[in-house]
Amino acid sequence: MRRQKPTDLEALRQAPGRAGLSVIITTFNEEVNVADCIESVLWADEILVVDSFSRDRTVEIAKGYPVQVLQREYFGSAAQKNWAIDRTTKEWVFIVDADERVPAPLAGEILRTLADPPATVNGFAIRRENIFVDRVIQHSGWSTDTVIRLFRRDKGRYPNRRVHADLAVEGPTPLLKNAFMHYTFRSFDQYFDKFLKYAEWGAAQAYREGRSVGVTQIAGRPLWRFLRTYVIQLGFLDGLHGLVLCTLQAFGVFLKYARLWEYRLRAKRGEVIQLPAFDEDPRTWQRQDSERRAEGEAEAGESPT
Repeated sequence: MRRQKPTDLEALRQAPGRAGLSVIITTFNEEVNVADCIESVLWADEILVVDSFSRDRTVEIAKGYPVQVLQREYFGSAAQKNWAIDRTTKEWVFIVDADERVPAPLAGEILRTLADPPATVNGFAIRRENIFVDRVIQHSGWSTDTVIRLFRRDKGRYPNRRVHADLAVEGPTPLLKNAFMHYTFRSFDQYFDKFLKYAEWGAAQAYREGRSVGVTQIAGRPLWRFLRTYVIQLGFLDGLHGLVLCTLQAFGVFLKYARLWEYRLRAKRGEVIQLPAFDEDPRTWQRQDSERRAEGEAEAGESPT
């Protein structure tokens, strides 16, 4: 495929009648990623960086670009993104994580799609090429990684989950041809913080849902995760990268259920379990009506960081 030039993107961006596009980037301590992420979406009509009170230079770096920076307490990815959706002003929304990049071919495809979006389609799925240390993982369950991230603002919403929430969009969601680049693992120093948080949040979600835990969950689920990703999904073909990745994924499942087991033991002793905060505001989980959309646009214009 011919490499998309910046001039090509600008021509597509200026196409008459193209639907407007808002980009949402959520951040927390992403000073390593935020500049490259923003630069990969500067062709959008509006960019919102929604930060969870980073303690590094994330906000300072983001303010050096033509973006709107908002800050909000973090209650999980789904709550953060729903809150951000309500503060966008364009017809279509494109959600990008800070550790993702939008290559020019994908940007061009999105702009061409928005020049004449199908009336019966409210969202599109996009593949992710996941980079583990220094290699794109071709197997291990990651080769089929797709996410719905491009959608009409009033047709998409995340469900009330702390982790692993998939965007729900009305109607079919065709797959775009081009992919994100997802720099999920740079080093163990960077990865373990996210790794432990996801295990903690997953255990908290399971505890809230009243799920039980026993030998099957603590021993069986991690073993099955490793066998599924390393053997059935051919993780061994990714070499040592695949072995390390599949083992880490299995260990993450173990940590989640071991933590849930601990919660259950402590609750039986009468302890009050302090879970991570969840967003209990029902407005976060409801699609906007026209009145709330107007309120969101006013707030977005009045409360930047």
